[in-house]
Amino acid sequence: MKNFLGIFTLTALLLGFQLNSYAAEKVEYLKTDWSFKGLFGKFDRAALQRGYQVYTEVCSSCHSMKYLSYRNLAEKGGPEFSEAQAKAIAASFEVKDGPNADGDMFTRPGKLSDKFVMPYENVKAAQAANGGAYPPDMSVLVKARGGGVDYIYSLLQGYEDPPAGVKLDEGVYYNKYMYGNKIKMSNQLSDGLVEYGDGTNATVEQMSKDVTTFLMWAAEPHLESRHRMGFKAIVYLIILTILVYFSMKRIWSRIETKV
Repeated sequence: MKNFLGIFTLTALLLGFQLNSYAAEKVEYLKTDWSFKGLFGKFDRAALQRGYQVYTEVCSSCHSMKYLSYRNLAEKGGPEFSEAQAKAIAASFEVKDGPNADGDMFTRPGKLSDKFVMPYENVKAAQAANGGAYPPDMSVLVKARGGGVDYIYSLLQGYEDPPAGVKLDEGVYYNKYMYGNKIKMSNQLSDGLVEYGDGTNATVEQMSKDVTTFLMWAAEPHLESRHRMGFKAIVYLIILTILVYFSMKRIWSRIETKV
């Protein structure tokens, strides 16, 4: 019994130490108003289209989105580009296809049915081009990281000079929102880096919000339909509850109370 109590006490102390250490290291993420949050949340179409532009012009040179097809850009609930726009976007990329009748591989303009073009042929090529680090696929990145959209949004704006006494290896950068504060991706955003077609001022904050919104849609393309379904379910349950209440009240009204 004494041994058990000793082991229990030691385990509790170790867990308490780990929790306190985690709490001390935890950084509060930047906050912003997300249009898709809440029961009636919807994606901002303009933000999704701007976010796709940021991904294409800034992120796609290293990060893939292998679960998205170009046709998704025109589907309801997403960026909702017109079909003609989506076709033009797809056609602007060269897709490797084949073999042809001669047994050779060839390149052709992309089609709506094609997946987003990968920046590298394989994982090894990606690692070789990025100092041994593999740029993660962005298709479901929002769901794969603790903190979700707030983490991605903060990370993109979290680059700063390292504190005194902190030494970084070559090719490593300091980011106060990154786990361990060290990241191999350099700061990719700067004010005015892209030119938005709708005239929106492309600040680092705006681009971070737009591309994070796009990544949220990529990870949850049916979010709006789920919100609508959830609202209908709540209304149904409210009506059902009211009907059950009045039905029970009517049934019990027929029973005489014994004195």
